[in-house]
This record gives sequence, structure tokens and C-alpha cells, in this order.
Amino acid sequence: MVLLLAHPSLADEPILLSQAMSGGIFSYRVMPGDILLGIRSRFGVSLATLVRENAIRNPDFIRSGQRLRIDDRHLVPPSPGDGIVINLPEKMLFYFSGGRLLLAAPVALGKPSWPTPAGTYRIVEKKVDPDWVVPPSIQEEMRRLGQKVLTRVPPGPDNPLGHYWLGLSLPDYGIHGTNAPSSIYTMTTHGCIRLRPEDIEALFRRVSPGTPVRIIDRPVLLYRSSKGRLYLEVHPDVYHEKRDVVEDFFRWLSRHPGIRVDEEKARQVLQDRDGRPADVTPVPPILPPPRRNQS
Repeated sequence: MVLLLAHPSLADEPILLSQAMSGGIFSYRVMPGDILLGIRSRFGVSLATLVRENAIRNPDFIRSGQRLRIDDRHLVPPSPGDGIVINLPEKMLFYFSGGRLLLAAPVALGKPSWPTPAGTYRIVEKKVDPDWVVPPSIQEEMRRLGQKVLTRVPPGPDNPLGHYWLGLSLPDYGIHGTNAPSSIYTMTTHGCIRLRPEDIEALFRRVSPGTPVRIIDRPVLLYRSSKGRLYLEVHPDVYHEKRDVVEDFFRWLSRHPGIRVDEEKARQVLQDRDGRPADVTPVPPILPPPRRNQS
């Protein structure tokens, strides 16, 4: 059951009403060569969550064959139509086609000093094995940091764009692959949207020039399942640390009397901001048994 139909007018709402939940909870068997950072980037789960929920003493050491509990559920933001939606605090990309969600993938985004700009754009070019033409702003950063200043990087293992580039109508910005997969699910780029090689290949095959790309900035999402359960998902707000999501949420809730949550649980989720959907369905009050008529 969708709590609220997607609509473009939702853009200014502080709380997004999700239309679906992607992912699930499962057991993952550690494979030879796996590292925890790679598992984080593959599934879009924070390192702190993996360590805590699996009682990992040393994040630098996991053994082959070890079983890990993975919770890669993510609430899907509403989409006004087909195309790509990227939610910055969620560090997730969602691709819709024919009214269906076809891809949900973790991404790397711009670091706080170089944020990925929210807005509505479109794909204007597709390139396989692109050259990286280094923007002057990044050349200046290289110079300032005492690094070798590069102006162009040809295709190959040293190219940070990977094998695929989807250029946006926002100049110098795009969605692309990477030669550093373990960087996915972090805020570490110069503003571009970075995907794991497998995910950018899947997206590249499906999209074409003109595909809409909507980049939003919503740290709080709420979803009602088909069974009537309410789920609240809250993320750290890297770009707007002073935004009071607790106040925003309860002010918004006061304007929607038809939506009731367990306030104590919701406050805890809003404070923890661990980026996973949490059940905040209110518990029905326990009523005393009806009095029996005394004869």
C-alpha cells in the first residue's frame, strides 16, 4: 500500500512519503578477498552498522566463510515519472521505467566541501571508456595540495570515471563508474555521482539522452507497508548539519492527523540516524475487559 502517490508538488515537503522499500535482511557468506569496506559499498550499509550488528571486533579482519547479517533495506523516494532519482543523504540512486523500480543502487557523492547539487537535470551524453578531462577547479585543488596537475586522463585502470559516463545537463557533472569500488556509499567525490562497475553498466544499458535525473536532499522518509506497518528511515544530514530533523518531523506530523506513529520510537530513530527503516507503528492501547453487568 502506498502511503501517498508520487507527485512533483512533494518537492518542498520536509518529510518524503516513500512509495516502496527496496532490499531486505539476509545472511551473507564472506567470500575470499572480501573486505568490510567492499561489503559496505556493495550493499549500501554503513560500516558502523555492519560492525555493531555482527559483533565484529576488528573491522580490518573478516574471515572467508564467515556469516554476516546484512540489512540493505532502503525506502524508495517518490518519483514524478520515469527516470533517475538520487537522494543525497540516503546515498542511493533509484531508476524507474514503465512506472516500476528497476534499479536501486548505492552511490558515492560529493564531499561536504564539494557537494553534489540538488536539482532537476537530464542525461545529455553517453560515453564508453571516456577520457577524464580534468575541470580547472580540480586542477587548482591538485596544485594547492602539491599533487601532479593532470589535465586529461585516458581510459584505463587509472581513470576515476571507470568504463561508463552519463553526462548531465549540469556542466562537468555526471553519473559514472569508478576504479575505486570501496569508495561507494561515501561522500567523497567532487560532486559527481559514482556507481559500482556492475551498477553503472546496468544503468548505462537502460537509459538514453533525455532521461530525467532528479537529485533531492531528504534525510527523512516514511513508508506504510501493504500490511499497514509504518517505517521511518533517517540519515545523517552531511550538507546541512544544523537542520533539526526532529522538529521538522513532528511539525510535519502535526499537519497530517491521519498518520500516527509511536512517538518514543520515532524520536529514537530521528536521533540515531542510522539510515535503516525502523518500524514505528503505534502499539494499540491495551483496553480493560468490559465490565459484566451485576445482577
